[in-house]
Amino acid sequence: MTPRRLVCLLLLCSAFTAAQPTIAALRINEAFEKFWDAKSPKEAAKLTDEIVKTGVTFDEALRRLKAGRTYAAQKSGVAQFTNQTRDGIEHYYAVNVPANYDPARRYQMRFQLHGGVGGRLDNKPRGNGEIGALAGAEQFYVLPYAWDGEPWWSDDQVLNLGAIVDAMKRTYNIDENRVVVSGVSDGATGAYYIAMRLTTPFASFLPLNGFIMVLANDGIDDHRIFPSNLRNKPLFVVNGGKDRLYPTWAVEPYTKHLLGAGVQIEYHPQPEGEHNTRWWPEVKGPYEDFVAAHPRDPDPDQLSWQAGPTDGNDAPNNRAHWLIVDKFGVTPPLPRPLADLNAVKPDEFPLYDQSDNGVLFDIDKSSGRVDLARAGNTIRASVEGVTQFTLLLSPDKFDFKQPVKVSVNGREVFNAKVAPSVKTLLKWAAQDNDRTMLYAVEAQIRLGDQPPAK
Repeated sequence: MTPRRLVCLLLLCSAFTAAQPTIAALRINEAFEKFWDAKSPKEAAKLTDEIVKTGVTFDEALRRLKAGRTYAAQKSGVAQFTNQTRDGIEHYYAVNVPANYDPARRYQMRFQLHGGVGGRLDNKPRGNGEIGALAGAEQFYVLPYAWDGEPWWSDDQVLNLGAIVDAMKRTYNIDENRVVVSGVSDGATGAYYIAMRLTTPFASFLPLNGFIMVLANDGIDDHRIFPSNLRNKPLFVVNGGKDRLYPTWAVEPYTKHLLGAGVQIEYHPQPEGEHNTRWWPEVKGPYEDFVAAHPRDPDPDQLSWQAGPTDGNDAPNNRAHWLIVDKFGVTPPLPRPLADLNAVKPDEFPLYDQSDNGVLFDIDKSSGRVDLARAGNTIRASVEGVTQFTLLLSPDKFDFKQPVKVSVNGREVFNAKVAPSVKTLLKWAAQDNDRTMLYAVEAQIRLGDQPPAK
């Protein structure tokens, strides 16, 4: 081979070698673009293997997931949407898009749940979809609809709100840690219900003119209403002294009970308030200040979650952020029982049915609860009625170079190093669609075992 040909060959080899990272990067870019374009968590999940096959490193995948998708410009004003929850029910909802929406900026979002559910006989939207007099800070306003067949306190509406959160994040640049649920009258009661069933996507709950004990009525209480779950998120509560349905004298004992049991509540009673929102001009400032002061912690160090067995037709109620309650049954005894927010002294509450034997809600005895406290790589769990649960471990919270230690009811059940996985990272990114809440390890805790992490 002549020297000239040898030089040419070397140049070609050099150019080919230099092109390899570019080709690899293009494959990764293409796979992630498909992932970001997915229309649902189910569709996104089908695309995760394609990303894994590109050979993307864990650090690069994590970087891209934290950066998220690139959003397109969208028309301001009111937009009307529909979705179909997995139980086959069609829903309508209106979205108020901020004026001069900037797709490069993350926006706060408020769900506003309407009242008068029993007077609505079908799923059709009412009005023009505008937030109207209850407008506050610049943000997205989402107005879903409920009706007598599917009130706010139903599994279907839990599925609906979860699906709307996901759809909004796929279309608009929503700040995942500033999504709140507010409501008036039946909508306020619905806000309490959602807080006890679907806490993970939301920063806070703001019930206005509502009453949590509506959920104890026959035909509503499904034995899976767990007031202890309210400990996870702060509430902003307003009730009126002259409210014909839920006056402060009837509601306040329950609000104070929740406060005394560890629920974070900012309470704004309106002595002259009736069953309307004429007080809004005075309350709007404190309301929006509360929202601004309480962003969601996507991966809180402490959690308390109670859940019960469900069948395939129910909305799942077994997750709170990085905790998933898997199986229920008899567990080793605790040194002392978990404080039960459901337990009360009946004679301290007006309008209280004495026959309820000292509880707010008639809870299914097969339910169970897990309380978690995390400090560094050490997790302490207090468990009642749960025989298996899963911990989702974030690379932002855990040092995977060091062992992870888990104790349950004072007994160590796990102590090992765990390896972060690109596949696990993408699995939960597909499901949660959340740039700020990413998990790289699933640690399944079976009481009596020392289970492997995967």
